[in-house]
Amino acid sequence: MKIKFFGFYLLLVISMLSVSCSGNGEKESWIPLFNGENLEGWDIKIAGHELNDNFGNTFRVEDGMLVVSYDQYETFGNRFGHIFYNQPFSSYKLRMDYRFYGNQLDGGAGWAKRNNGIMFHSQSAESMGFDQHFPVSIEAQLLGGLGDGQPRPTGNVCTPGTNIEIAGERRYDHCIESSSETYHGDGWVHIELVVYGDSLVHHIVEGDTVMTYGSLRLEEGDLPLSEGHIALQAESHPTAFRNIELLILD
Repeated sequence: MKIKFFGFYLLLVISMLSVSCSGNGEKESWIPLFNGENLEGWDIKIAGHELNDNFGNTFRVEDGMLVVSYDQYETFGNRFGHIFYNQPFSSYKLRMDYRFYGNQLDGGAGWAKRNNGIMFHSQSAESMGFDQHFPVSIEAQLLGGLGDGQPRPTGNVCTPGTNIEIAGERRYDHCIESSSETYHGDGWVHIELVVYGDSLVHHIVEGDTVMTYGSLRLEEGDLPLSEGHIALQAESHPTAFRNIELLILD
């Protein structure tokens, strides 16, 4: 009788653990923002061009990846571009892989070499000015090493038209470096953002939390910035993205 009871108790515990793991397992709740086949659900805005004029086929799908390419350009010409997911979000986890490849396009700024970014809590594509270079947003800056032995961390934060608070101090620097290592070469790098409205953000690179900040605010009106769109940049260096997924947080 005791053996039967112990067996039943063990089975119950295993069942409860299984339910708990299933309840906390986020895999089933992740939403793919990019389907790997086309750019459905995304809007494009390139400076100097109308909404969804994808000049030079800058943003495209290749081998299941969302690619920023310049093979149809002659020179950059300050055509800063962004591709925006067409739905705004507030509290969520966002994850993706990115890699730089090839050479920077002629005419691109020196700081833009092996440089891209994830803009979030961003204004919409349709609200961008015709010649506007960057959306008002928070940027998780993506940088690649330049092969010169100098540190160049990724997962930094930049604040076009916004500002943040770090360790209780309001920061107005345009870009603030993270504690990440430098990633040289053209390999894939995994990045995650954990965003809680306007209150708290974590940048996680290859499993390490490299940047934490909060109290997101708009410069204009000094208002809390609690939601917005997600966008990827085109700043003159070819970049590929894959596995772009989002998990809504309560």
